[in-house]
Amino acid sequence: MTQGGAPATDLRPWGLGAADLPNPELGRIGHAFFFPGREGRPFELEIGSGKGTFLVQEAAARTDTDFLGIEYAGEFYRYAADRVRRHAMQNVRMLYADAGEVVRCWLADACVRVVHLYFSDPWPKKRHHKRRVVQLDSLREFHRILQPGGELRLVTDHPELWAWYEEHVVQVTGLFERRPFEKPASAGEGEVVGTNFERKYRREGRPFHAMTLLRRG
Repeated sequence: MTQGGAPATDLRPWGLGAADLPNPELGRIGHAFFFPGREGRPFELEIGSGKGTFLVQEAAARTDTDFLGIEYAGEFYRYAADRVRRHAMQNVRMLYADAGEVVRCWLADACVRVVHLYFSDPWPKKRHHKRRVVQLDSLREFHRILQPGGELRLVTDHPELWAWYEEHVVQVTGLFERRPFEKPASAGEGEVVGTNFERKYRREGRPFHAMTLLRRG
């Protein structure tokens, strides 16, 4: 990996790098790796945590749930992990890595209750569409790591990315049931999620699109 390889010793245990993960050939990992001794608690994943606003808010509102945030941009990862450290949050961990690789190569089957994907990079140029998080293969991987009845929660302000989501979701109806999006516990009045991006885009007057995909089987 070109990013996320260096361990984040100064931010442990709140922040980890990809080099801190075990060799995937030795077996997959899940909740117990990131939160040893806390087995049995709900475990949720946020892909693209940015500066950690959603994680910090939601983890404070739901202290009975453990959260892992994955961020690929080093500056944002360090900001988020330090934010979690400063709040001494015991139910949040940040990972500096490529989320697609982590899901595909490391995370165990049925280990996550919810995957949060909010305001993901839309990669608007056609030649970059392959970099979008939601692909048919990634939807199959999300289905694999989600527990029965688990949720994939999607929010975007980008109309072309929303159309991409809808185009892909209709191809996996055997894996997911589409349901209306219900805002998380920490969202403020009039907010969909309450991330930094949402608050910025709301001031710009952008509309938002959201859906929840419930894992079948």
